[in-house]
Amino acid sequence: MAVKPLFSVVLCAGLALAINSAHAGSDSGVYIGGAIASASIDYSDSDPNLDDVNFEDDDTGYKVYAGYNFGLLPLIDVAVEFSYLDLGTLEDSFANSPVKLDTTALSAAALGGLNFGPLGLFGKVGVVNWDTDVEAFEFDDSASGTDPYYGVGAKIQLASLAVRAEYEVFELDDADIDYFSLGASITF
Repeated sequence: MAVKPLFSVVLCAGLALAINSAHAGSDSGVYIGGAIASASIDYSDSDPNLDDVNFEDDDTGYKVYAGYNFGLLPLIDVAVEFSYLDLGTLEDSFANSPVKLDTTALSAAALGGLNFGPLGLFGKVGVVNWDTDVEAFEFDDSASGTDPYYGVGAKIQLASLAVRAEYEVFELDDADIDYFSLGASITF
C-alpha cells in the first residue's frame, strides 16, 4: 500500500523537474547587466639591461555588458556577449619609482553553459581590445592591444533576473589580469 503513494510522489516530482528543465532555456533573448569586480595583476620579467621587474597589485573595477542568449536547447545556453570593462588602477613601484596602470577594455565573447533549473554554469572565450595609460618615472605613456581572454561563471536565474559570479583571465601582452566579478543582468 505504501508503494502507490510513493510512486505518485516520485512521478509528480519527476514531472515538475522536467517542466522546470523545459523552461530553463526559455530566458532567451537580449540581456544587459553590470558587475563590480576585483582586478589583480602579477607580472614578472627579467631584462639584462634592467633589474628584475615584479609588479603586483589589485584594485576594484566594474563592467557593463549586453548579450543575446539563443536558447536553442532547454538545458543548454549559447550566447554572445559584449562588454565594457574598467580593470581598475593598478599601482606598484619599480626602481624606487611609482608605476601606475589604468586599464579599460572592450570585449566580445562566446558563452556556452548548462542550466539546472534556476542554477546555471557557463564558460566563455573571447577577444579583448584594451588600452592602458601608464604613469612611470615622471612621464605618461599608453599602450594598447587586442588579446584573447577566457572565463567561467555561475548564475542564479529568477524569472528574467540573473545574479552572476565570474572569474575571467585577460592575457594582455605579457601580463595576465585575474578578474573576479559579481553582478546582475536582466533578460528582455
